[in-house]
Amino acid sequence: MSYSLPSRGRPRDPRSHEAIIRATAELVVEFGYAATSIAAVATRAGVGKDTIYRRWPGKPELVFEAVFTTTDYAPPPDTGTLAEDLTVLLQGLVDEFRAPAAAAALPGLLADFAADPGLKARIRGDFLAPSKERLLVVFERAVMRGEIAAETPVDLVLDTLAGAVFFHIGLVGEPADPQLSALLAAVVAKGIEVR
Repeated sequence: MSYSLPSRGRPRDPRSHEAIIRATAELVVEFGYAATSIAAVATRAGVGKDTIYRRWPGKPELVFEAVFTTTDYAPPPDTGTLAEDLTVLLQGLVDEFRAPAAAAALPGLLADFAADPGLKARIRGDFLAPSKERLLVVFERAVMRGEIAAETPVDLVLDTLAGAVFFHIGLVGEPADPQLSALLAAVVAKGIEVR
C-alpha cells in the first residue's frame, strides 16, 4: 500500500511510482540505507524530488514501501487449509526478509523507528494495518471451515507470524531453512485450531 495523499491536478503515472520504488531498492542495496537519499532516488528514477515528496513524507516511508511491501499486492492464498494458506503467506514474508534490500534497510529503519514515534504510527497505519486487513479473508475462511474459532485473535496471530520471521531472519540473520514457512505455519495453525 502506498502512502499518498489525494491527488489534485493530473493523475499520477504508475510508471513513475514503479521507477521510484525500483530505484529506492537498488540504491539501498548498492549504498546502504544511510547513504540513500531522496535526491539520489529522484535522479535514478528520472523524476523530480517533489514527485517523491508528494507520495511519501520522507525516506523511511519510501524505503519501507520499496523493501517491505512486495507481498502486499498478491491475492490472499486460498489453498483449502489454514496451515497451507499460512505457509504461502509466510514464504512471501521469508523471501522479502531474505532479499538483499531488506538486510541493507533494516538496521537504518529500526533506528529511525526508535527515534521517531510518529514514524512508527505512520508505518503502522499506512502499511501494516491495510496489509493485515487484506489477510483477514484467510482467517474468515478458516472459521467457515471450522478450523479456528471466530474469536481467534487474528491481529496477534499475524504479529506472531511476522515477528518470528523478522526475528529469525531479519535480526538474528539465520538462513531461511526451506521448511521454515511450513514449520511456523504448522505450529501456529495447531496452536489456534478448534479442539
